[in-house]
Amino acid sequence: MALDSVQVTRITWVSVQRTLTTPLGENVNVGQREWQTVLGGAVRVPDPRNLVHLQFRRFAGCPVCNLHLRSIVQRHDEITSHGITEVVVFHSSDAELRPHAADLPFAVVGDPEKRLYVEFGVESAPRSVLDPRAWGAIVRGVVRDLGPVLRGRRPLPKPEGGRLGLPADFLIAPNGAVVAEKRGQHAYDQWSVDELLTHAQALTRQD
Repeated sequence: MALDSVQVTRITWVSVQRTLTTPLGENVNVGQREWQTVLGGAVRVPDPRNLVHLQFRRFAGCPVCNLHLRSIVQRHDEITSHGITEVVVFHSSDAELRPHAADLPFAVVGDPEKRLYVEFGVESAPRSVLDPRAWGAIVRGVVRDLGPVLRGRRPLPKPEGGRLGLPADFLIAPNGAVVAEKRGQHAYDQWSVDELLTHAQALTRQD
């Protein structure tokens, strides 16, 4: 099903093939689109040359999100060497995200109206923070971020869109096919870098 190109907030849709309102399954294609990033410039999804690792996180300054994204930053060169482009979506405005995204080496996209979350079927639920498996990461994330906040190097987080978002990961091939996905059961339930690279390597072996 083809939809007319529309522009929503800071997100520009280019020839969207279909709108996904249910969890993605096998043989689902993501239509070509271009999104404005919070630091300026644009990112294309799918990428015509690389796999895209599309991550859905929570709000700007989310301690759990920051904890996970540090692992992505630390191994970003390794990720790109496997032909993977990182794109991270938050349900916060560009203005809220900019101070937190300034040192990130990948595209960050603001979606305060959660249009992309609806399209990709990414949910919110109390278990995001009530699941005991998330508690350790929540504590580590808060402790890690406390110092920069107290020293004025980072603003206090403002949970635009709520605190109960669940993470999601999608690996999208250059032709738009969703070749792997993970839907988190709690706030810190996402692919590790090793799991991401394993998915990419499996595709290489298939080729």
